[in-house]
Amino acid sequence: MSDIPVADTRTFAIMGHQGSGKTSLTDALAFALGLNDRLGSVDNGSSLADYTGAEKARKNTIFAKPFTGAFKPKANKPLKLVFVDTPGYADFFGQVCAGANATDYGLIVVDASSGVQVGTRHAWKLCEKLNRPRAIVLTGLDKDNTDFAQALGNIRDAFGDRCVPVTLLTPDKSAALDVLSAKDIPDALTDTVEEAKTALTERAAETDDTLIEKFLEGQALTPEELSKGLKKAVQGGALVPVVCCLPLSGIGMGELIECQRVFMPSPLDLDLRDAEDQPIGARSEDPFVGFVWRTVNDEFVGQLAFVRVLGGTFSSDSEVFNTSKGQKERIGGLLSMVGKKQTPVPTATAGDIVAVPKLKATGVNETLGAVGRNTVCKPIVFPSPVAFMAVHAKTQADEDKLGIALSRVCEEDPTLHVERNAETKQMIISGMGNVHIDVAVELMKSRSNVDVLLDTPKVPYRETVTGLGEGHHKHKKQSGGRGQYGEVYLKVEPKPAEDEEWFVDAIVGGTIPGNYLPAVQKGLVEGMQAGAVARYPVMNVKITVYDGSYHDVDSSEIAFKIAGSKALKDGMSKAKPVLLEPIMTVKIMVPDQYMGDINGDISHRRGRILGMGAEDGMQFVTAEVPQAELFKYAAELRSMTAGQGSFEMTFTRYDIVPANVAQKIIAEAAKEKEEE
Repeated sequence: MSDIPVADTRTFAIMGHQGSGKTSLTDALAFALGLNDRLGSVDNGSSLADYTGAEKARKNTIFAKPFTGAFKPKANKPLKLVFVDTPGYADFFGQVCAGANATDYGLIVVDASSGVQVGTRHAWKLCEKLNRPRAIVLTGLDKDNTDFAQALGNIRDAFGDRCVPVTLLTPDKSAALDVLSAKDIPDALTDTVEEAKTALTERAAETDDTLIEKFLEGQALTPEELSKGLKKAVQGGALVPVVCCLPLSGIGMGELIECQRVFMPSPLDLDLRDAEDQPIGARSEDPFVGFVWRTVNDEFVGQLAFVRVLGGTFSSDSEVFNTSKGQKERIGGLLSMVGKKQTPVPTATAGDIVAVPKLKATGVNETLGAVGRNTVCKPIVFPSPVAFMAVHAKTQADEDKLGIALSRVCEEDPTLHVERNAETKQMIISGMGNVHIDVAVELMKSRSNVDVLLDTPKVPYRETVTGLGEGHHKHKKQSGGRGQYGEVYLKVEPKPAEDEEWFVDAIVGGTIPGNYLPAVQKGLVEGMQAGAVARYPVMNVKITVYDGSYHDVDSSEIAFKIAGSKALKDGMSKAKPVLLEPIMTVKIMVPDQYMGDINGDISHRRGRILGMGAEDGMQFVTAEVPQAELFKYAAELRSMTAGQGSFEMTFTRYDIVPANVAQKIIAEAAKEKEEE
């Protein structure tokens, strides 16, 4: 396919809601392009796209995967299609973000029987954010109780009348018609075709003052004017082609491919820019620029880096420069990917996605370029985690391998994070949902033979005071020889937000010599690591040391350090100490019919609603909710909303734990202390 020019290359991501038929469309495209000798099926495990064990077991796409094929019609020149199948399940939205960043436009799949769903809106919103053109592929019109006009109305209600059909199915669903070129149009479709033709012509004309003037005067646009105007309208977002097809029966697949030739941009049509807003040339003779959008650990060849070529020519057996890190990389071979099938290719040009084995220093979100170049591409912005679990090894043997296993799964998936919480002493794995984390655990088992257990994480509580407390401790120890002596008097109170200093030296008359005050302060810092309520770290307190005593011989830094720590504990116990818990601000997006349930559930979780509104055809609630109530919220929200709800959250502040809840936390802390 290296003989197909960049101008005849189309690079796109297949996106949409779970169950809308994305993978079926991917398999149908692969079959139409001759990449498979039979039509793959998710249901019977023969899908060319969902080939991993986890995907076959769950019958769901989990990973974004690239395909490359050539369409060679007799009546037209060949068209190279480079496409990425992406997941629809919300837990794997990071893979959708990666696929969208690696491609030039999106094909958003909508099932006519289900209509626009939350995953459809997320895909649309992502295309808008990335300024990507898009087309809608309408499937499922052969199902019972489906109607084209109703399905198109649903799409337009969500995204506006810029969504215009460019292919239609015949009334008997036996063929697809191209709106612009159809000759023998069934009577039942005459009005629909004419309406669509007019809308397409108008959208094309609106891209140029000369063309709109011509259109308003009733003159016909030439084929060249129409073609140029349609592409410009799609690129500018003024037109979203709607293509009807039936992937499982192959009806409309040829028309879908040809529509991409007519309506969708090649890499040469786009204004590609780097992170510094400098242009990237997409011609094969321009300097090479490639972007790594995903890495995988292949069981046979080791790590593979998926590179989207943005410009120039990428050659096997060459040397390139990692401009993100300032390091040279040696390129051995380039692999063209079709599912799990890998085919060596000598070169790749703009629009191509190839896999490169065994790069030494290059990972996701990094740029490769010709030696001597310094182009760095804009990084993919991945969504923040919303689900958190404590992970620990099942056996000591697993413990020894746990760190490496965790780092491997996180290398492949930037939306998975692992960190050790120093306070709770737990290893925390976070992701986009419970299923996301479960899949990571399964991968660790299958690839690294590591068994782990998952638990609800401990909450990193804090302690503070709400009143004024006087603290005192005299540390006096005599056991023969030189003793230990240090005495500290202090006050503990809440620290006002405007105060920068938490420690106040109010010693008068040298009752504690200046050379011992740093030791007192060190004792206070250590004492603040475990408060007086339940041994949680202390925050937002102001401590004033105002008196004490010393001994000329027996006083020492260690004595004053101990005296300071114990005086703090005494003072805190008298200053109305309270427990604090982390409060998160959450934004929950749901269809209108679930708003009542969501509001009630927020109250049940001790949350406080801040506001409500509508956005992107959904209702949203913004609320403050304790972190302790949100560890399993990703799964619970999906259960409440039949999979249509989503949320995002950020840490806001610490707030006082209600007395009835605090009692349970204090009791658990006391029990843990006894067990120690």
